[in-house]
Amino acid sequence: MLTVAVTGATGAQGGATARALLKAGHRVRALTRQPTSPAAEALRDLGAEVRQADFDDRASLDNALAGSDSLFAVTTPFGTDLATEVRQGKALVDAAAGAGLGHIVLTTVAHADRGTGVPHYESKHLVEQHLGASGVPWTVIAPAAFMDNYATGWTLDGLRTGTFAWPMPAHRPLTLIPAADIGAFAALVLQRSAEFASRRIDIASDERTPAQMAEVLAAAIGCAITHQQVPLVQVRQRSTDLAAMFDYFTTVGLDVDVAVLHRDYPEVGWHSFADWAAAQDWPTLLSAATTNRRH
Repeated sequence: MLTVAVTGATGAQGGATARALLKAGHRVRALTRQPTSPAAEALRDLGAEVRQADFDDRASLDNALAGSDSLFAVTTPFGTDLATEVRQGKALVDAAAGAGLGHIVLTTVAHADRGTGVPHYESKHLVEQHLGASGVPWTVIAPAAFMDNYATGWTLDGLRTGTFAWPMPAHRPLTLIPAADIGAFAALVLQRSAEFASRRIDIASDERTPAQMAEVLAAAIGCAITHQQVPLVQVRQRSTDLAAMFDYFTTVGLDVDVAVLHRDYPEVGWHSFADWAAAQDWPTLLSAATTNRRH
């Protein structure tokens, strides 16, 4: 039985990893800045130990990591900035090295090591490089585009009007993965550390074009959905970072060998985009979108 410290435990990737580890019978130490939040309480109910930790407070990291066997690490620039993500990611790696952990699994993003020019990919690669030089056994798992993002933000707003608004051409393929599969794969890596040590693995569960995604969403929601390509200039007005990412998706592509992953790691239970879409509570999601737009 492992004792695994999980950062971002109240978020999508960390939460999925924590649940997968608990289901497999391991001890989970959920690290969060808000140990009394509803998401933290839900993890406690599942059997996790919740500890307060702040990436900018080394003492809190040292306390939270002490006695753990391994670490699942996730960083994000969203809600902060790229420099903060890099600083905090390096601090987390340093704390894990200081605690003498036997394995760090860092989740970043597919293609972050390929010089994409996408700002939040480049920041993650800096953390990857720091991890590689840390002296701690490591694995980097690098997910493709998140299916879960299709049930939030401007995409969800568009679905209310029968439009799948996405900044890519209709027939350009994109590899995809839901948070649940990231968590399942991370749990597999943590349990088989010797097999995955010193490896960087891009992961995805499915590959679909925006036109195909619109068809899948229409079937899941139960109404006609049409893909509409959002001009990059509109995305750039919101975020130059995201505009650079979608430009990369369109011009280079986010290729991941889905078939090989399915063949080599069937125990992950990979979910197709149709599986994911069918599992969403669309009436509630779309109703919430309507409510949010009115306030």
